Amino acid sequence: MNSSGLRRRSLLAGVAAFAGAVAAGRPASAANAADFPSRAVRVVVPYSVGVGPDVVTRSVAERLALQWGRPVIVDNKPGASGIVAFGEVRHTTPDGHTLFLADTATLVVNPLVHASLPYDPVRDLVPLTLLFRATFVLWVGAANRFHSIGELLDAARAAPGSVSYATLGNGHASHVAIETLARAAGVRMLHVPFKDAGAMLAAVAASEVDLTAIGANTVAGLVASGRLRSLAVAAKTRLASHPRIPTLGEAGAPPVEMRPWAALVAVAGTPAATVAQLQRDIVVALDTAEVRGRADQAGFEITPSTPEALRERMRSDLALYAPLIREGRIAQM
Repeated sequence: MNSSGLRRRSLLAGVAAFAGAVAAGRPASAANAADFPSRAVRVVVPYSVGVGPDVVTRSVAERLALQWGRPVIVDNKPGASGIVAFGEVRHTTPDGHTLFLADTATLVVNPLVHASLPYDPVRDLVPLTLLFRATFVLWVGAANRFHSIGELLDAARAAPGSVSYATLGNGHASHVAIETLARAAGVRMLHVPFKDAGAMLAAVAASEVDLTAIGANTVAGLVASGRLRSLAVAAKTRLASHPRIPTLGEAGAPPVEMRPWAALVAVAGTPAATVAQLQRDIVVALDTAEVRGRADQAGFEITPSTPEALRERMRSDLALYAPLIREGRIAQM
């Protein structure tokens, strides 16, 4: 078995072992769980201030502060797909006072793509709950040669590499999403990575790159100005906010879903009673009108869950994305 297969097997086994780790709850070295929270709680967010995940997390933090009567501080540490941020969080005291906004990249894609990481998603964290998920739409420039996803995939089949797509880098959610579609359709397209979302969208709008996948709210301005147009939404049903956009299945493409998600996790070793309280309190916060309203404005669907459901989401995505790395569609680093 090659190194990629061994890593995937280890990850799948480790995620399955999460259940025992959560139930056991290794003892914390600080405050008793019954006193939680005994001071300010910090939520580390691997995104810039003001972007969608940050906005929703801040609204959750505000509700938790009201529930607990303690400050809940959002600490933004963007960049490197959360690798640096979580590498720092894993060294904090496991008492529930430091939480991390994890996502598909942190928990699933990074371990598959990177040969070496400063954290282990199984060993170093304990799952709390899913927070929200996004839905990607496939976009092309207004003057692009393709007017349907069927046309685009036919061109890619006829001439592998002739259709290009833009993402925010190797292993980014947009990269994983489009390669999932490409694999299902049996095509190969040219990946064009960008470091900046503005530059990426400008290139697609100008048809310098054919395609990208991103949430509808993120590109609302470009759509309103007539610079981008949609081909399909990567979900089982149409978006209520954009009912005219067909699903991939309706458009004649493989009906894959592109729904990156985010979750809150704590440091491994956090007492089981604290983990249970955190999960309950976060779910209560997610069910408030304020949080749901901000999530809706950001284009996200609130999806509270149990720790077990979060583990299952990880297992499912590991199985889905591992072939992309094994087949060389996403490069290992």
